[in-house]
Amino acid sequence: MEFMIVLAVGLVAGTISGVIGTGSTIMLAPVLAYCFGPQEAVPIMAVAAILANVSRILAWWREVDWRAFAAYAATGAPAAALGARTLVAIPPRAADIAIGLFLIAMIPVRRWFAARQFRFKLWHLAVAGALIGYLTGVVVATGPISVPVFVAYGLAGGAFLGTESAGSLAIYIAKALSFRQFGALPAEIILKGLITGSSLMAGSFLAKRFVLNMDAERFRAMLDGLMLVSGLAMLWTALSH
Repeated sequence: MEFMIVLAVGLVAGTISGVIGTGSTIMLAPVLAYCFGPQEAVPIMAVAAILANVSRILAWWREVDWRAFAAYAATGAPAAALGARTLVAIPPRAADIAIGLFLIAMIPVRRWFAARQFRFKLWHLAVAGALIGYLTGVVVATGPISVPVFVAYGLAGGAFLGTESAGSLAIYIAKALSFRQFGALPAEIILKGLITGSSLMAGSFLAKRFVLNMDAERFRAMLDGLMLVSGLAMLWTALSH
């Protein structure tokens, strides 16, 4: 029954993230935390996110900006490994509360980025990769930050979706390898992540046809709504344990 719920939410999450570039981890985080606990939820999501990002890269392969990807991933991957080590050392309840507060706090941060319409250069992506990589190692979802970073670099549509997914893939692989090294990624967790990730992949391919029809206002509304609802859900999960 738990996997039925996870797969259903995963399909919806994969479709939404395939359209706006983020949302799968935000939507699945509270579901995974409720079904499997917060400490299992993070490594499960790390494995699932690898499959989700692979599917978006395959969908937009020809439009990926590889220079932007390299600048972002070069610092993001090692920072994610360091962040994963931090996560393993903190209590489960603290991880849940941190995730919820982080998601809610990202709503005004994202709006601040958007209002100023910054245009990033490659070195900005490298700095952002280090910061976001570390945070991704600690919490489940940092898509709300990486989205405005790649948009500020000037990417849009398929180029944005493919490049952001490639950068996120490098970070999540580093995170998953770190969990494996620290003993937080046993075969059971990997299997749960693969099952969860299969629904995200299906959703990503379903979403491709809708990408060009998504207007900016609807994108912002969906992103803020996802962060608020999922952040509150994570806090509820932490307080109800």
